[in-house]
Amino acid sequence: MSITDWIVLCITLLSIISYGIWKSRGSKNIEGYLLADRQMPWYHVGLSVMATQASAITFLSAPGQGYTDGLRFVQFYFGLPLAMVVLCITFIPIFHKLNVFTAYEYLEKRFDNKTRTLTASLFLIQRGLSTGITIYAPAIILSTILSVDVNYMIVLNGVLVIIYTVYGGAKAVSYTQLFQMSVIFAGLFLAAYMVVHMLPDNVSFNDALHIVGKMDKLKAIDTNFDLNNRYNIWSGIIGGFFLQLSYFGTDQSQVGRYLTGKSITQSRLGLVMNGLVKIPMQFLILLIGVMVFAFYQFHQSPLFFNKVELKKIEKSAYKDDYKKLESAYEVAYEEKKAEVNTLIEAIHAENKEAIDLAGNNLRKADHKSQAIRKDLQNLMQKNDPDADVNDTNYIFLSFITNHLPIGVIGLLIAIIFLASMGSMASGLNSLASTTVVDFYKRLMKKDESDKNYLFMSRWTTVGWGVFCIFVAFYASRVGNLIEAVNILGSLFYGTILGIFLVAFYMKRISGTAVFYAALIAECFIVFAWLTNLTAFLWLNVIGCLLVMLFAFAIQYLFINKKAG
Repeated sequence: MSITDWIVLCITLLSIISYGIWKSRGSKNIEGYLLADRQMPWYHVGLSVMATQASAITFLSAPGQGYTDGLRFVQFYFGLPLAMVVLCITFIPIFHKLNVFTAYEYLEKRFDNKTRTLTASLFLIQRGLSTGITIYAPAIILSTILSVDVNYMIVLNGVLVIIYTVYGGAKAVSYTQLFQMSVIFAGLFLAAYMVVHMLPDNVSFNDALHIVGKMDKLKAIDTNFDLNNRYNIWSGIIGGFFLQLSYFGTDQSQVGRYLTGKSITQSRLGLVMNGLVKIPMQFLILLIGVMVFAFYQFHQSPLFFNKVELKKIEKSAYKDDYKKLESAYEVAYEEKKAEVNTLIEAIHAENKEAIDLAGNNLRKADHKSQAIRKDLQNLMQKNDPDADVNDTNYIFLSFITNHLPIGVIGLLIAIIFLASMGSMASGLNSLASTTVVDFYKRLMKKDESDKNYLFMSRWTTVGWGVFCIFVAFYASRVGNLIEAVNILGSLFYGTILGIFLVAFYMKRISGTAVFYAALIAECFIVFAWLTNLTAFLWLNVIGCLLVMLFAFAIQYLFINKKAG
């Protein structure tokens, strides 16, 4: 990056961190530290909820997802608006009425200690691992730009967020997220404009859409019902509904955001805002990735986007084989570019027959390029079995650093950092609140002063921050980050949601029944994932329904029968 880009990046990051610390000015009690004194207006709640979900993974991996797989991933969010409706009607009033710090406090009131402890433990495992993956995402950026070991950047990024989260707590998180999302929205529209603006003069936005459409990148909705298909309208609406309901209704990183609302109405408005804005925002991010794909039809893309892995193969015993693949890739690109130009001419001539023929030829040429990339990935694994052969997370970053103007690069990289910081801060704050409220305060120190609980909240934030940094060291092995986070969530969210739905709607089920039901359901979900029984979104549905079914069976076949 240029000096100008570094200045833009540093000023943006320091301004937002300073703003959050200044607005929070340190919290004096545990309610202020964990829930911002429950005084946040609806727009703070809405933007904080969005910023927590929209980590750097969203802005780093989602465009790469759009580049490689088109718009199908947007179906993942189709269940979100329905989930927001249920949350506004059921979850928010209950949590506000009980005046809880965490969602899991309610479970002890409804069931017993062991059910609350189990559910909180499942959350801590899932959120701790997810936050670690979130820390890894922006570390990729600095390690790529500076050509240094990614582990150093993981430590730098993690420590930076730990500092302002420990100092300001929920207020610092909320105020920085408000500023972050404002900059992020501006940057998204700027990125969308730039990628379209950089297309050749004879290629309009509609022409570009026509090209990527012929290459199967614009299919946003798949109506075929297939349990093994990760992204179709049914998995999105049904599986996505259960996932989003569990994430926003039972994950303390989100519950903690809308519990900061000054009233039930303010919390509801914040969630409604999220439900209305999230799908268009995600569609735009994926579309940016698709347009980057269109851009690379007129400019040769790298054979592999991860420069670190490329350098390894360039210096290996297979460097000559790599050179041959690189030459073949250049030839394949020229053939593909010729087919793209033919398609453009056919589009401008409005010759449908010629358009279809050119589209078929273009797909064949693209398959040839993809086959060469596959050969390179095989060569990388032959050289190093532990090589990271999935470069999806590097696609958008490579485009930004190699093709965008000075100044814009620094701003967009700052946006990716801001998204990461917002999500990480929420994650650390929720991990700390759950640990202190659901474990330390309940099981170890029941009658300590607010000062003691505040002290433990700060140090627990530090502890979880260190844990998440260590998790980030291994995050390179999980593949596409945005998929990895959602797969990880799907292993736990269905079970956790099932526990809460039993609590809300199955009033005659006891804590013992739901406790054992949850254990059995979670074991089955892990087994289903390990054996690839179904696409990951369906695990949320299966886990939730199994908890409800097993709880009912255990209650009436064993507990009630034994009591009778």
